[in-house]
Amino acid sequence: MRIARVAHPEGVAFAAVEAGSDGAEIAAEIAEHPFGTPNFTGRSWPLADVRLLAPILPTKIICIGRNYADHAAEMGTQAPANPVMFLKPNTAVVGPNVPIMLPADSSRVDYEGELAVVIGRPCKDVPAAQAAGVLLGATVANDVTARDHQQADGQWTRGKGHDTFCPLGPWIETSVDITDADLRTELDGVVVQDASTALLLHDVPALVEWISRVMTLLPGDVILTGTPAGVGPMTEGQTVSVTVEGIGALTNPVAAR
Repeated sequence: MRIARVAHPEGVAFAAVEAGSDGAEIAAEIAEHPFGTPNFTGRSWPLADVRLLAPILPTKIICIGRNYADHAAEMGTQAPANPVMFLKPNTAVVGPNVPIMLPADSSRVDYEGELAVVIGRPCKDVPAAQAAGVLLGATVANDVTARDHQQADGQWTRGKGHDTFCPLGPWIETSVDITDADLRTELDGVVVQDASTALLLHDVPALVEWISRVMTLLPGDVILTGTPAGVGPMTEGQTVSVTVEGIGALTNPVAAR
């Protein structure tokens, strides 16, 4: 199932994106929330008539740094033995087609295309073998980074925490194989990142186990699993698009704040 959050003519709702009776895609409204077994209201809209929002508004966003060996190498660091965690504020979240706003005091803002997973139920101390049971599904993310802020501060909160620095979308796919999915980022239509999630140093089950040892995970929390090599700067007027095989494409324009 593809679970989206949509702005429709009467408000905002979770919806399942599916084929309608005429074959065109529709957004079928989900009552209340998508966790557990979704209940449908019976209302639906043509997908073309609604606006896709960020598919979830998480309590917290847990990110993993240097989780591809080639990215660690391009940043001049060693691949870590254990996952490197940091947090983004939930105020950084935006949805598809919303502009990424470049801070006026940053001279370099980078794209970082990533696979993200969404937690489906409260959990703590989850063994890797049971991690699939706590996930709602997977989505696409862009871990936008003001690289000069990150380097100047010696830690990552400011550089990765600006408003609009966590695009998510276009929806959450609940039944996709993410063990060997192609991850591709395009900048103005040119491929700048192209890798497989099979190259993650710490895979999703390992990440869920590692993170949940530290903190309780809540429904809707998002884990960004790391970016492969090829990160680089974006400038005003460009467009960045991140695609994960089996999920879809997340596209955002870039604008000056």
